[in-house]
Amino acid sequence: MSAEIAPRVRFTARVSSGFLVIVFLGVGLRPMKNHTSKSAPKARPPQQEAHAPHHGDAHREGGHEHPVHHSAEEWAERLDTKERDAWQKPAQLVGMLHIAPGQTVADVGAGTGYFLKYLSRAVGAGGRVLARDVEDDLVQYMRRRAEEEGLTNVAVGRCALDDPALPRGGVDRILIVNTWHHLSSRVAYGRKLAEALAAGGALYVVDFDKTSSVGPPPEAKLEQRQVVEELDRAGFETGLVKEDLPEQYVIRASLP
Repeated sequence: MSAEIAPRVRFTARVSSGFLVIVFLGVGLRPMKNHTSKSAPKARPPQQEAHAPHHGDAHREGGHEHPVHHSAEEWAERLDTKERDAWQKPAQLVGMLHIAPGQTVADVGAGTGYFLKYLSRAVGAGGRVLARDVEDDLVQYMRRRAEEEGLTNVAVGRCALDDPALPRGGVDRILIVNTWHHLSSRVAYGRKLAEALAAGGALYVVDFDKTSSVGPPPEAKLEQRQVVEELDRAGFETGLVKEDLPEQYVIRASLP
């Protein structure tokens, strides 16, 4: 499916409590989803959690703590499932990035490497995929996975909570899935992501809707508007990507 960017609308409001998202300078959003019209979130079974920590032994955000008690293999059993495939739609999501063969794409907060084979296929033999995560165990797991799956164009490395560890001006597409809400200094992080983008590059933030039946508790999820405002402050121009993901939104950010 091809992704379309909706007509532009500039956000001028500021959210004092929000931090962390990919920065997109005021721009191009389609109407927000009407959250109040949706039914209450369903209880989510463990296999649909799809919410890896990425942040050490414990991370507290807005009073919500994300404990980590699983090895990379255990996270893979919980996150790399057919149930997740049904709502995450990985091949369709990667198609929304409009990746050209030979480009360099980064997956920041890549976790177990769920998207690696799709990104590797999209960039082709002449391209590169930079997979980044803060957890050493997950980094080692992704390296083994890339080798076992023959993904020779994938380079795995460790990043930090305040640094995506990407080459300056060297990345055509940056993908951040199920991770933005974890960040504690999103605007500052967004500025570093902006520095990594090549000319004509774009950042895609994919995260959970407030009413999603998967992911973290509702109080830890971020409204689309908040993410857009944060990206705006980071210097991006943003727009919501038209999609049919049942649990998430996709925000595209680029430099003016």
